[in-house]
Amino acid sequence: MENTTPSSAHNQFDNKSQAWSARFSEPVSDLVKRYTASVGFDQRMAAFDIQGSLAHAEMLSSIGIISEGDLADIRRGMAAILEEIEAGRFAWSLDLEDVHLNIEKRLVELIGDAGKRLHTGRSRNDQVATDIRLWLRHEIDVSSGLLRALRARLAELALAHADTILPGFTHLQVAQPVTFGHHLLAYAEMFGRDAERLADCRRRVNRLPLGAAALAGTSYPIDRERVARALGFDEVCRNSLDAVSDRDFAIEFCAAAALIMMHVSRLSEELVLWMSPRVGFIDLADRFCTGSSIMPQKKNPDVPELARGKTGRVNGHLVALLTLMKGQPLAYNKDNQEDKEGLFDTADTIRDTLTIFVDMIGGVRVKAAAMRSAALQGYATATDLADYLVKKGVPFRDAHETVALAVRSCEERGCDLADLGLEELRGFHGAIGADVFEVLTLEGSVAARKHIGGTAPERVRIEAQRILDESLEAAR
Repeated sequence: MENTTPSSAHNQFDNKSQAWSARFSEPVSDLVKRYTASVGFDQRMAAFDIQGSLAHAEMLSSIGIISEGDLADIRRGMAAILEEIEAGRFAWSLDLEDVHLNIEKRLVELIGDAGKRLHTGRSRNDQVATDIRLWLRHEIDVSSGLLRALRARLAELALAHADTILPGFTHLQVAQPVTFGHHLLAYAEMFGRDAERLADCRRRVNRLPLGAAALAGTSYPIDRERVARALGFDEVCRNSLDAVSDRDFAIEFCAAAALIMMHVSRLSEELVLWMSPRVGFIDLADRFCTGSSIMPQKKNPDVPELARGKTGRVNGHLVALLTLMKGQPLAYNKDNQEDKEGLFDTADTIRDTLTIFVDMIGGVRVKAAAMRSAALQGYATATDLADYLVKKGVPFRDAHETVALAVRSCEERGCDLADLGLEELRGFHGAIGADVFEVLTLEGSVAARKHIGGTAPERVRIEAQRILDESLEAAR
């Protein structure tokens, strides 16, 4: 893509303001400039570009390619540039195409020839690959912290409602009673797997491409391991062709993000349903809801609805990035400029969504009476009656048939199994005794499931505390 030797440096910023302008006989048209420029969105990597350039400069100085005086000038110039960027005074130029050339042009203006020497032994190809990895590593760390915080909020709410009973559903039909705390911890498990995926993805993000140059490496005696240590990378990319063209790490992050948003969307769907007056299990704080322009009684759960919608946005970015990469030959191609906007938006969406959900879950108001009332509908303890008969020696299939007949009878009479008297129950099977009513209560049903993974209040407390302890340990 570009010459990595100092001999081309004096041509880099002539009156046409292009790094390759001496090669061409006419300037790039304004339309092409706008079409090919990335500075409008990749300037967000500026701090990471400077970080990578400083590590590169220190390495060049250590092997004698640039002088200590040049290194000092580069450090001074980069500090001034970073200050300008953070203060909003930096003049970004479309003519300079991307964040890298904008910073380099300003560095040359500030410190002269030392700035021109900085690009020795590298290309924008390995430079941008390094910047993206530095930026994405930071975003993964932020999102991982937010996932820990969200899991902690879910665990806190689960502890508070370890005894609160609501119906568990399959096929959206009442199945068996569970505790609300247990239900919340199911999402804590999902987000825990998401955190594991991000940690695993981070390992592959954290490999240094710098030193691969344009595609074939460089003839200078560079020390890539030194740069890797300076930037906190675990290792270096082992093949120069792959180093500049690989975007697997970005795809992997987008895939992990899509799974996070899928889990968020499932939780959002439940929050929306639970908040409906027809269900009435919870209420969300007003700051996460809006009203209607025409119906004054409305309180709409806009945040979970929008999060549910943004899931499609993140899924789309994953598909776009996969499609972007599927037809590219080695090594770097201009196509890869299209990797950033979707990746940036994915990270932004994940960060904002998780931040809001941490706050929102902490403000959920639970309507325990409504949950318990709903659990009393739909014969939620039917399985408990079948299990009771099995423990009395009845084969499970026979017990299943017996309870099904009892449920049908209750449906015809408009009552629950727990409403039947002992003699009525014995009419369905003689093995039923007075102790049957212990298993027909909601509390008895959930309390009996105290094994690992069960819904019993004592198990919910153990699991919720485990998650809180893990979150505290990880935050240290």
